[in-house]
Amino acid sequence: MTPSTLDPAAAMVELDTAADSHATTDGPRRPASMLWLYLTTLALGLGLWWLAAARSGNALVPSPVQVAIAAWELALDGSLFANAAASLGRVLTGFVLGVALAIPAGFLMGWYRLARGLVEPWVQFMRTVPPLALIPLVIVILGIGEDAKVFVIFLASFLACVLATYQGVRNVDNTLVNAARVLGADDFTIFRRVVVPASTPFIFVGMRVALGSAWATLVASELIAAPTGLGRMMQVATQFLQTDRIVVGIIMIGLLGFVMDRLLLWAERRLTSWQEVRG
Repeated sequence: MTPSTLDPAAAMVELDTAADSHATTDGPRRPASMLWLYLTTLALGLGLWWLAAARSGNALVPSPVQVAIAAWELALDGSLFANAAASLGRVLTGFVLGVALAIPAGFLMGWYRLARGLVEPWVQFMRTVPPLALIPLVIVILGIGEDAKVFVIFLASFLACVLATYQGVRNVDNTLVNAARVLGADDFTIFRRVVVPASTPFIFVGMRVALGSAWATLVASELIAAPTGLGRMMQVATQFLQTDRIVVGIIMIGLLGFVMDRLLLWAERRLTSWQEVRG
């Protein structure tokens, strides 16, 4: 009889060590060649964009050079960074609040039948209602200030993340849970050492989906009575047929969203280094 058989705590440590032994040892999961693929697809995209603008014959279709000039002008007068900062602040606030509530709610729904029965029907109901459809009601109740915009972003982020967290808890292998119980682990230890690590990949997937929903909802909310923001900047440019500035706003949203998504992906790799994934 081994010491771990007598000591449940030591046995749990041995289980963790065994799980870590399956982690990949090939270094970074994303090879360095991916950078060249990114640069290649960027060059191809710019080339196709320039070709389409040149062959369209429509003065309202801006070329990459025209968009770069418009971005430079907006950067010089400071409006580009001011609008980007306003939009980024709204997204971060709504996204963080939504995820902060979605993760514990998803854990409760997945771990307790009572919470699942009480909360899941409302989550599923609200998930079928687009957050953009709530904007008129939110404006009537909360007004046209920052609270209304942040609330709509919060709701979109929450609904996207809570289901992923719930599904992650539901997909935990019962064999692991039963093995931990046999080794003497209590419910809190099982939750902390088994359920949370196994659910983490699902949580990050939900966070990445929630991030996209947050940015999509932000632009729509800023189109209605927003003093600043990238959506507002694009709306003003639309009134004057400044399509180059509209494209600048689109690119800024894409860049900010891409950077935030890469940060989430980096955090996921650090927190789930034990997971074997394809490179």
